[in-house]
Amino acid sequence: MKSLLISILLFFIMIPAIFAQQSKVIRSISVDYSKEKGAMNTMYKECIGAGRANEGLRADWQQQLKIVKEDCDFKYIRMHGLLTDDMAVYKEDRNGNPVYNFQYIDVLYDYILEIGMKPFVELGFMPSAMASGAETIFWWRGNVTPPKDYQKWEDLIYHLVEHWTERYGYEEVKTWYFEVWNEPNLTPGFWTGTQEEYFKLYKYAAQAVKKVNAEYKVGGPATAGAEWEPEMIEFCEKNHVPLDFISTHSYGVDQGFLDEFGGSGTVLSPNEYSVSQDVIQSRKEISESSKPNLELHYTEWSASYTPADPIHDSYHEAPYILNKLKQIGEAANSMSYWVFTDIFEEAGPRFTPFHGGFGLMNTQGVKKSAYHAYSLMNKLSETELVNKDKASWACKNKKGDFELLFWDFTHTLPKDSVNNQDYFNQDLPSKTKGIVDLEISGIPEGNYQMEMYSIGYMHNDPYTLYCQLGKPSQLTKRQVEFLKNKSNGTPDKTELIRIDSKGKFKQQISIRENDVFMICFKKL
Repeated sequence: MKSLLISILLFFIMIPAIFAQQSKVIRSISVDYSKEKGAMNTMYKECIGAGRANEGLRADWQQQLKIVKEDCDFKYIRMHGLLTDDMAVYKEDRNGNPVYNFQYIDVLYDYILEIGMKPFVELGFMPSAMASGAETIFWWRGNVTPPKDYQKWEDLIYHLVEHWTERYGYEEVKTWYFEVWNEPNLTPGFWTGTQEEYFKLYKYAAQAVKKVNAEYKVGGPATAGAEWEPEMIEFCEKNHVPLDFISTHSYGVDQGFLDEFGGSGTVLSPNEYSVSQDVIQSRKEISESSKPNLELHYTEWSASYTPADPIHDSYHEAPYILNKLKQIGEAANSMSYWVFTDIFEEAGPRFTPFHGGFGLMNTQGVKKSAYHAYSLMNKLSETELVNKDKASWACKNKKGDFELLFWDFTHTLPKDSVNNQDYFNQDLPSKTKGIVDLEISGIPEGNYQMEMYSIGYMHNDPYTLYCQLGKPSQLTKRQVEFLKNKSNGTPDKTELIRIDSKGKFKQQISIRENDVFMICFKKL
């Protein structure tokens, strides 16, 4: 009894210490409204990925893309399979003469342009009538062999680019990017040829693009894992082959590059600078090359390269995205997140509403936590403020509005070889980290409407709710509406505040692991 009383007494003595620890200021963010860093770098919304071109003919795909454009304002979209047989681009007559057909592509590209986006054109895969072999990849059978006749390959690219020029005009098409193939370093996955054969494929395609107009931009090698970049530049320099940009890919797991069917167990890298170190190294390789001013486009990136990784659905993905983009800074011209929707059929149609798909939205159009990370970035104004904090952005515009977006990213995956598929595939409550002390000074006096947004465990977090629903294999209409309403990205709080002549705003906010917050001030 005595020991029990002592334990109870110690517990009550410890209560103040427990709450003091929970309330500890762990981080201070201090910015001055009057101190400008410069124009906000918006490389994060320059491009977004999609699965394959034929999926873009679906009504639900198009509806989702329009919503993504409105909320996140991506400028370009890149996808596989533009030249595969399901797009009906190429065949040959009985005499072996080419027959071209661009009607399916026209429907797709007309829509993309109609909603204010542009194509980041991936030239691939090989039409079967032109292919040298029968090897394919994915459920939809993209042929990954070299052409049996490189001149016919060049002619196809020439006629296609010429068609776009006639249809959309030179001024439009000169703003596009032409990327040759996808991940040719993954042999036999995406390419059955050698590096030398890929460079040959690139040469003929680049010649075709430039033959239509020398101002059109062409590049590659679109490799996995930031490979072949120096070799690509050297080949083009030595052989006088046009090269306007380098493109490549990176994912935040430590092993492997291709998992078509989502069967491997992936492990999120504990390396604080995974992905971002690849981008910075790519920029370094370009700057030290004979073509130091080439643009750099990461045309695929995400936390994981498999379409069956629950981290894509998890609230952890939102701060992961923000953290990597902040680290990358000015190193890349674009970072194209892979992809905008789970309407994505590399391994065939998916059978459950949440399955670890790459998308920012699931098949039914529910906005994942990752979606809201991009939506919040799109709310940032055009001028960035000086800010020493490594996990936040502060911005303002000419109207007097300003925003502060900040987050915590904590790598919570256990270090005992637990993989993503076992860890992120569950309800994962976040732990308290403490207090973030905010101070914004130099604010012009006046009235402001303040809006606060958040992403985190149970906040714009549809996957946790899906887990709590019991992970139904099929969602009812009512369940879909419930998830959409709980993950709609609207402000948590809106209020009118007055900034007095001192020009300061101060606030303390409790933050948990992997929380994201944004405070927007709109001048009235």
